[in-house]
Amino acid sequence: MRILLVGAGGVGDAIAKIAARRAFYEHLVVSDYDIARAERTIAWIAAKHGPDIAARFTAASIDASDPDGVERVAREHGATHVMNAVEPKFVPTIFAGALAAGADYLDMAMSLSEPHPTDPYSKTGVKLGDDQFAQRSDWETAGRLALVGMGVEPGLSDVFARYAADHLFSELDELGTRDGANLIVRDADGHEVFAPSFSIWTTIEECLNPPVVFEKDAGWYTTPPFSEPEVFTFPEGIGAVECVNVEHEEVLLMPRWIDAKRVTFKYGLGVEFINILRTLHQLGLDSTVPIRVRSEDGPVHVAPRDVVAAALPDPATIGPRMTGKTCAGVWATGTGVDGSPREVYLYHVSDNEWTMREYDSQCVVWQTALNPVIALELLATGVWSGVGVLGPEAFDAKPYLDLMARPEAEGGYGQPWGMEDRLAG
Repeated sequence: MRILLVGAGGVGDAIAKIAARRAFYEHLVVSDYDIARAERTIAWIAAKHGPDIAARFTAASIDASDPDGVERVAREHGATHVMNAVEPKFVPTIFAGALAAGADYLDMAMSLSEPHPTDPYSKTGVKLGDDQFAQRSDWETAGRLALVGMGVEPGLSDVFARYAADHLFSELDELGTRDGANLIVRDADGHEVFAPSFSIWTTIEECLNPPVVFEKDAGWYTTPPFSEPEVFTFPEGIGAVECVNVEHEEVLLMPRWIDAKRVTFKYGLGVEFINILRTLHQLGLDSTVPIRVRSEDGPVHVAPRDVVAAALPDPATIGPRMTGKTCAGVWATGTGVDGSPREVYLYHVSDNEWTMREYDSQCVVWQTALNPVIALELLATGVWSGVGVLGPEAFDAKPYLDLMARPEAEGGYGQPWGMEDRLAG
């Protein structure tokens, strides 16, 4: 396996650092529009693991917006797999470039949605991933695999859903992805500050778009942003967090392979975060359409959302000022295999102190990066295989979770996952 990693930001950097401890691939090319970022990642690997490990990595320059450029870099380095680690707006071009290069493809976020033109808060328009699934036959004809939504959420959450369906339930009433954290970021003076732990560009896209809900009888439908608030109790000291509906890929992926009466995604944003997002929307600062702005050098055109992203701290840099844990998981309800009502929360917790100490990566991006590396290893060893456009639910969950939890000394990733039985009711 020869991997072309597109993007050396927070998640891409963490993917390379996690992969440096594994032996399942021949070579990994770390590419970025700013090649200096890719070079910094490889320099960290060399300092941490030595020149022999670093020799398995190469830095390259790439323009993720150009499918021909993606194809060229993939062919130049003999890539068998293209790992997309940049913002979802680049999915169409990297997706096309990988197929043209004859490589398999993985991403952690799918092609973007478009709200319904007249009824956005009850009907779906173009759904997340629709553009990719529309090209399924092209990938099948080429005999290539596009594994989409293989991060943490979507990704690990979908693996948990598959495991619940296969091993814990005879009938599923709801698969509800629930994401919460107790993360705090402070400035140099120790004051708590607003600093999103993930790309604000992506966060705005997810949180201000109409959330999608799936019901078996009604299909996919939408609601207003931040709808249906509920308090969900997260494990390992995180505690009770208010969660709201947010647009997310799990709702579009799980029903394609798993029989459940209802599928939802709710995110613990917090009142301050929700108010900031609402204000950005009211001011038009969530827009991706460039506007004309005066500058000392004359008029320039810039997208307001790009200005917001540039004004906030880079999520890759806030780890040293962050404390706390983040939790990703699936809350499943229904009838257990014994015929009794059952309610289970399957989850994984990532502690920022540990990820910073071990990988110099903050916990949210590290937790996201862990899962595509596990998936790549399963593909490399033949445990997972397939052609076409597939989500994580299309594969056997048990070998994934076993490899994830097995200690590193025994060939695993040393990341135990948890399962809480909660009384249905």
